[in-house]
Formats: sequence, structure tokens, C-alpha cells
Amino acid sequence: MAALTPTASTAPAPQKDAPSSGRGGTGRPRRRPRVWRGAVLGLAGIYFVVPLVASFVFTVHIPGQGVSFDAYSGILSAEGFSESLLLSLGLAAATIALTLLLAVPALVAVRLGAPRLRPVVEVVCMLPLVVPPIALVSGITTVLRWGPEHLSTTPLYQTFIAVQNESFPLVLVFAYTVLALPFVYRSLDAGLRAVDVPTLVEAARNCGASMPYVIVRVVLPNLRSSLAGASFLTLALVLGEYTIAALLGFRPFAVWIVSISGAEAQVSVAVSLLSLLIAWALLMVLSRAGARAGASASAAPAAAPTPVSGKE
Repeated sequence: MAALTPTASTAPAPQKDAPSSGRGGTGRPRRRPRVWRGAVLGLAGIYFVVPLVASFVFTVHIPGQGVSFDAYSGILSAEGFSESLLLSLGLAAATIALTLLLAVPALVAVRLGAPRLRPVVEVVCMLPLVVPPIALVSGITTVLRWGPEHLSTTPLYQTFIAVQNESFPLVLVFAYTVLALPFVYRSLDAGLRAVDVPTLVEAARNCGASMPYVIVRVVLPNLRSSLAGASFLTLALVLGEYTIAALLGFRPFAVWIVSISGAEAQVSVAVSLLSLLIAWALLMVLSRAGARAGASASAAPAAAPTPVSGKE
């Protein structure tokens, strides 16, 4: 009888361990130190913080006397401060209302009924970025000079006089509306892309709602973050715009700051710092509100359908 020989084990041969890409052979990619990101953020922080710190030191340091906060305590009592600030806030409110009144219906209509016209609307809204403000104010000045001369015998003459009223110059509202269109368009376009507007409108219309009701009660609540962002950008633009107002001879907040810089330099710099801090605070509040709204919308569970039984 032939001798029985032991057969080879059927267990597979051990394979070589794959080279681990991380520490301890866990297979996780090793995180490289992001040195460049920290360096870029540090340089950006220095670029923004150093001028602010230097401006603050200039407002509180008086040579030969030491530290004094008289520049900040004298802001409210400065001549023309309240008038110029109230004028700029009124112009900002009117500009925000007019810009949203023009942009929201147009973008919603393009989104719903004519999506092919979106490139045309985008080009029209982006044109103010190409035209310099100095060219815009030159054209406005030419029109304001031509109108009273050639339309003095028509009712439009009083219109040209009314839009240049120093207490509330509507011509600045129209100019600021043109300048704010690119920012408002980008903000609203991003909001409309994030929301399925056609489905919302169709569902509301099927429930018997009218089109104005759908816009006010269905579409606009879903664009709160976009509307808030557009309003903030417009407010910042109006508060900081100088060229158009100065060349047209009006004195809103930015022009007032420059006009007092010669006689009260520390006060003008202090007002600029405070306005910048207020703008940053508003931006942080709006960003936090938008983040909370988005988080609550994503965290809200969808309502499960209620099962209907055959027997009651």
C-alpha cells in the first residue's frame, strides 16, 4: 500500500500587507500641515488689522497729552453729523426698496416664464461694474443741465427740480440703485437657484392662491437670506459712496466725513472706524441669521404621510 502523504493546507497564503498611507497602518490619509493656508490668513489679517489699529491710535493719542477719547465723545455733538447720517440712512432705505422692487419681480419672472432671458438680464445688471462712477455722474450732470434748459415750458421742469431737492435728493437714489444692481442680482440669483421656485409656485397656484399672494407669502419667505444680504450690501454701498454725491453737490454721510477731515481729523477717523465696526456687526448678524435659517431648514424632518386605514 502506498504511503499516505500529508496534503497541503488549503488556507490561502498570507498576502503582504498593503502599504499604509497613514500612521499606525489605519489606511487614513495623513493630514499635512496646512502652512500656506495659515500664512495667507495671517497676512490677510495683518493687512486689515494694522491700518485699523493705527487709525485707532491716531484717534486716541494726543502728542504731549497722552491718551484721550474726546474724538469719540464729540461725535454726536459734531456739526452736521446727525443730518448727514439721517440723510444717508433715508437714501439707503429708499435705494433698498427701489432696487428690490425692480429686481425681485424681474428675476422671479425670468425664473418662471423666460429662463432663456437670464443671460440678457445678467448682462444688464452687471453693466454698472463696467461703467466707472465718474462716467455715470458725468452723464447724470449732463442730463440735469439739459433738462431745465429745454423743458422749462413743460411739466417735466418741476420734476427735474424735485429730484435735486437738497433735503432728500432723489437723483442719488436713482444713481445708487444703478450701482447696487450687480450686488443685488448676485444675491437674489443665488437664492433663487437654491430654491425650487417653479414647484413652489405651481403648488401654491393649484391650491387657489393668486400670483401676488404667491410672491409675497411663498417666494419671498424662502429668499430671506438673499434679501437680507442684498439689503446689507446696498446699505454699505450707500453709506460709503462719495464720488457721485460730492460731484453733484450733496452732503450725505461719506461727504460729511471728508469735509470735516481738515478741521477735525481725529473725529472724522473715529466716525469712519465706528461706521466700519457697525457694518461688520451687521454683516455678522446677517450671516449668523442665514446660517441658523439654513440649519433649521435642513434639520426639520419631512412630515411622514398618515396611513389611512380601511376601517374607521
